[in-house]
Amino acid sequence: MAKARFKRVLLKISGEALMGTGEYGIEPAMVDRIARDIKEVVDLGVEVCLVVGGGNIFRGVSGAAEGMDRAAADYMGMLATVINSLALQNALEKQDVITRVQSAIPMASVCEPYIRRRAMHHMEKGRVVIFAAGTGNPFFTTDTAAALRASEMGCDALLKGTKVDGVYTADPVKVPTATKFDNLTYMDVLSKDLGVMDAAAISLARENDIPVIIFSIKRPGAFAELMQGRGECTVVMEKKEVKNA
Repeated sequence: MAKARFKRVLLKISGEALMGTGEYGIEPAMVDRIARDIKEVVDLGVEVCLVVGGGNIFRGVSGAAEGMDRAAADYMGMLATVINSLALQNALEKQDVITRVQSAIPMASVCEPYIRRRAMHHMEKGRVVIFAAGTGNPFFTTDTAAALRASEMGCDALLKGTKVDGVYTADPVKVPTATKFDNLTYMDVLSKDLGVMDAAAISLARENDIPVIIFSIKRPGAFAELMQGRGECTVVMEKKEVKNA
């Protein structure tokens, strides 16, 4: 078995990824498949933590656009991420991967509260940790939560699983002639407004020198391939000389 190139990583998955072929909610088959992908990486000896979005159930920005109070809408979105996290925990434990959910909003009867040192201890023991409820604060996205937790956990890389295999000049689904970037700097993302992650998340990754790797979560096995230095992706880091670094 090939040696993993990273010791500890954070995987950010959008809530929409859990919908599978559906229009909303959770598709169990898709959750199980993502769990298998994560197990492959754990079996490589990589310490894994995750942040899952909640857009398949409720998105705070959309709720605010419909006239809801933004803070209240964001809290609803955070609770949606807890639902997704519990679903993913269940799928992982069916794969015999010991998993802990830690929530930024305490709910003791459902999951652990977020405690940094406890989370690190879990990962050192080979457990997967899922960080739920974003940062626990409204007005911050789950992308920012992912960059924050990756920084706190001392992760070697932050991987963002999306519907496409990297960052393009335009949406490749809508613009077939769009070209893919193999490598970008943090400033490229910010100055070109590429929409990889929000500005706060990219700035956090830049300040803590954490590479951001964007890949397709829809392709089975892609996560493990990247851990072994293979696979299609776009890498965002301070310098652009090294592909897939």
